[in-house]
Amino acid sequence: MATEYKHSVSLDVSKCKGCTTCLKRCPTEAIRIRDGHAVIDSNRCIDCGECIKVCPYKAKKATHDTLECLDRFKYKVALPAPSLYGQFDNMDNIGYILHGLRDIGFDDVFEVACAAELVSAYTRMYVKRKDIKKPVISSACPAISRIISTNYPYLCENVMPILPPIDIAAQLAREKAKSEHPELTDDDIGIVFISPCPAKVSYVKNDCAGERNYIDAVVSMGDVYFALLDVMKKHENDEPAETTESGMIGIGWASTGGESSATFNERYLAADGIENCIRVLDQIDNSDITSLDFVELNACDGGCVGGAMTVTNPYIAQARLQALKRYLPVSPNRPASEWIPDEFFNVNEIEYLPNQLSDDRKEARRMMSDIVSIADTLPGIDCGSCGAPTCMAFAEDIVKGETTADECTVILRMLFHKYLEQHKDKSVLDKIAAIKDRRENDAEE
Repeated sequence: MATEYKHSVSLDVSKCKGCTTCLKRCPTEAIRIRDGHAVIDSNRCIDCGECIKVCPYKAKKATHDTLECLDRFKYKVALPAPSLYGQFDNMDNIGYILHGLRDIGFDDVFEVACAAELVSAYTRMYVKRKDIKKPVISSACPAISRIISTNYPYLCENVMPILPPIDIAAQLAREKAKSEHPELTDDDIGIVFISPCPAKVSYVKNDCAGERNYIDAVVSMGDVYFALLDVMKKHENDEPAETTESGMIGIGWASTGGESSATFNERYLAADGIENCIRVLDQIDNSDITSLDFVELNACDGGCVGGAMTVTNPYIAQARLQALKRYLPVSPNRPASEWIPDEFFNVNEIEYLPNQLSDDRKEARRMMSDIVSIADTLPGIDCGSCGAPTCMAFAEDIVKGETTADECTVILRMLFHKYLEQHKDKSVLDKIAAIKDRRENDAEE
């Protein structure tokens, strides 16, 4: 029996007005409007956070741990995603942020950007292999990995067989803590990831790294940002007490193209925004793109700096990161060719988990035939007034018994006019005509 996927995107029904904004923007058609409010389909949702960004009533939110979770551990280690560095204005040294993390309660900081540089080094070697399926698709964005696992069975093998930087950083951080403090047990150490997006929260919640999941909690980058603002003001005139161990390559992962450029390979494609990423996946799946070695896809606009749990405009954050990288080395970390722990790499490829109409293939084919037949009778304007994003999705909902055909307002209007014609209901027509004549006479007077 499959374990239910734990999502981090949730809905506050009391705030939802059923306005259909999220319905039209959800890239996987995971949202319906039922009984005047949105409903999220757990099987289709990829936690990209697009609905959080576009909801005008703030009815969608990301569920994550709060900073109070630090109280559960004796020794707390922060794993800041590199996109955190782009959130602050007038920041000329990452050391201020690292020191600030200690001030808000962390005992140590292990930068995810350091682990990203190790992944980049391994990627450079991996894409040169002749026995792999290309183009190689980055495994760094959980939303992209999830949509591939549900919609693109033939691309599962293309996904990079390596743990994302957050997992590698967590394992290295735990090993470092135990080495420096042998008196601590595993339960004493809390590895806390500072996430820019809900997809990474869900990734950790669902133990997607398996036994390699060393992350104990995930907090919002927005929460950490506001906590840091207060403590960093106290040291704004002091020299930073911390020094970053990341280079240009690791910090570049926060923006679109950073991971790709670190491969030192010109045969790559880097795309951001979930709709653009789906378009690229469709082209790869249809063999329209065949000349690439590496593909980097980020569900959020601008890359991780555009995550739903960040604070700053993603393009402003990109510019700030460019300024921060200016005086950093390319990468201060050891080349991955000198050490490649087996537990980091050669992980199993992602599993194809389709959204099936029925477990019975014969029944599924019958349902699909019914869906097509019903869709042919619908207006095909995808207005969303029925509570489904498209007419095809509405037809599927009808066949699955989740709604009825009379929810389509276009069909209801047609049936209404047909009823009037059949029954020659002159009383209604005469009243409408009389009202029209009265308005015209009033206008003439």
